[in-house]
Amino acid sequence: MALTTRANRTLGVLAVTIAGASVMACGTQHMSQTAAAAPAKAAPTATATPSPAAPSAPAVPHSLAAHSPAAKAPAPTGGTPRTTAPAKPTHHRAAAPAHRAHPSHPKHTAPATPPAAHRTTAGTPAHAPAAGRVDQSIQHGAEGGGKSVALTFDDGPDPTWTPKVLQVLAAHHAKATFCEIGPNAAAHPDLVKRISAAGHRLCNHSVHHDEAQSGKSAAYNRHEIVDAQQEISRAAGNGDRLWYYRAPGGDFSPAIRAIAAGHGMRPLGWTVDSEDWRRPGVDSILKNVNTELKPGGIILMHDGGGDRSQTVQALETLLDRLDAAGYTYTFPGR
Repeated sequence: MALTTRANRTLGVLAVTIAGASVMACGTQHMSQTAAAAPAKAAPTATATPSPAAPSAPAVPHSLAAHSPAAKAPAPTGGTPRTTAPAKPTHHRAAAPAHRAHPSHPKHTAPATPPAAHRTTAGTPAHAPAAGRVDQSIQHGAEGGGKSVALTFDDGPDPTWTPKVLQVLAAHHAKATFCEIGPNAAAHPDLVKRISAAGHRLCNHSVHHDEAQSGKSAAYNRHEIVDAQQEISRAAGNGDRLWYYRAPGGDFSPAIRAIAAGHGMRPLGWTVDSEDWRRPGVDSILKNVNTELKPGGIILMHDGGGDRSQTVQALETLLDRLDAAGYTYTFPGR
């Protein structure tokens, strides 16, 4: 009897122990399954502190209402603009209040390779313009006073016509300003050096001669102005800063004028359009100049952009007449 009772007790204890172990195992499995099923807690998100907004550039006053462009939609930005051949000739725009618009020669194209990075050229020759604030208004008058004119030639340098223009100028001891296309200058650095060595002034006339430049983005305008400036300066080889910037077709805007002036170049217009780019004949070129010529004027002619044989012939006669009339030759005002 005692043995039976003891055995029953032993069996009871064993059963309780097994049941307890079973419950513990079940609880552990449930906790593991619950932990696996629970979603991971998201890490706290860092909140970026916004940078203070850069101050907007002040509005640039436009001194001549005749040049105030209508609001234009900006063109897409990004990278160096693709060089394409123009479908048709474009138009010069009025760069002087009394000047009429007229069609121009086809646009110039530059190599499709990306422009070189901007670099600062070393050294400043004695004839370079002094550093400092440059007027953003478009210049329409010659520097100095008296009976003088400023001769300007656009779209070169050209290996055929620029040397001929330089020969005529030298024969009359006349100085002029050459408004050059950046890639043309890069292709003919010998001509750029020759122009500078003869005492003439250099002017920036953009990279692509885009006469719709004012409707393009800020990045595009900076490329057209600053990259051309670097190309022409490198071609000159003496670290010369360019004196002026003439927008193709006179297509200036406040933004374009601000970029040019910010890089030391006075926006340059004209008051006398010879219309030599039309190749209307030597007599017509001379008549156009005579109609608009006044002391202190700026004469627009071309040494590049096409056949300039009529320009060279007209220039010889024009300088003979100016010499006989007592005119002297100077540069546009700064």
